[in-house]
Amino acid sequence: MPGIGFVVFDGFQIMGLAALSVFEMANGVIGRPAYEVHVLSEHGGPVRNSLGFAIETAPFGAQIHDTTITIGSLVVKPSAPALLDYLRSAGTASRRVAGICTGAYVLAEAGLLDGRRATTHWAHARHLQSLYPRVRVEADRIFSADGNVWTSAGMSAGIDLALALVEDDFGQEVAKATARNMVVYLRRPGGQSQFSTLLELEPKSDRIRRALVYAKEHLTHPLSVEELAETANLSPRQFSRLFREETGQSPAKAVEHLRLETARMLMEEGHRSMDEVARETGFADRERMRRAFVRTFGQPPQVIRRAAEAMRGAGLN
Repeated sequence: MPGIGFVVFDGFQIMGLAALSVFEMANGVIGRPAYEVHVLSEHGGPVRNSLGFAIETAPFGAQIHDTTITIGSLVVKPSAPALLDYLRSAGTASRRVAGICTGAYVLAEAGLLDGRRATTHWAHARHLQSLYPRVRVEADRIFSADGNVWTSAGMSAGIDLALALVEDDFGQEVAKATARNMVVYLRRPGGQSQFSTLLELEPKSDRIRRALVYAKEHLTHPLSVEELAETANLSPRQFSRLFREETGQSPAKAVEHLRLETARMLMEEGHRSMDEVARETGFADRERMRRAFVRTFGQPPQVIRRAAEAMRGAGLN
């Protein structure tokens, strides 16, 4: 069975361990122990995480794992020589190596990202690039795969990376069922922005937040001010005023951004025609969608789709 080795060190960021659950849940979906997961450290024994408590680990030893995953830390610091040696060995012996969040720094320090595309948490991307100029840092990707080396953005993006690994091993249906059991979205494409419209709008009240979530889940609806106001239990006039006060945008502009975000994601996945994407995101027709793309991104959707196709052809999505 494929062995998954999670490499940790003192002060590792505990959110990175969330990716462990992906392989645990995948075993349940598959109906057998398809993955054997180990948490590893240089000396084994208890290792403290970013919250200060410890988890038990096994020492590096001589065992080679099918996939070796390094979890990052909140504070980037030089890695122990033994950790770097172990990762260099894994770079040639493991089928895949991966870094979650600032785990990309550790892979770069080990020389595993030289000449490769990689990503990390957006707040660290520029620093990573300056420290390791031979790495081609893609600052706004959820995850990246270049050859047998995978990297992800921060925190929850490690789950997206792990789901992509499961899909790589057992196909989309297994990954989709795994995500469903975890009650997470399957799966954000690697090229999707680390930022989301819902996060950027940051509504302060539950009423406006509820209306935005409703809009995100009902993009095929007209999503008029009247429809959204009803979900917030406000009059259309009250809703429009409160919405603009809390988000700085009109409801129509926010809905358009939600449609664009989803349309871009669907195009990057590459499974739907332009007409299908337009219908499923509520643009109604390709021309209306094209105008919105040009207005917001400065280029038509065909250009974005071709770029995503080129990246998939190069194994980078």
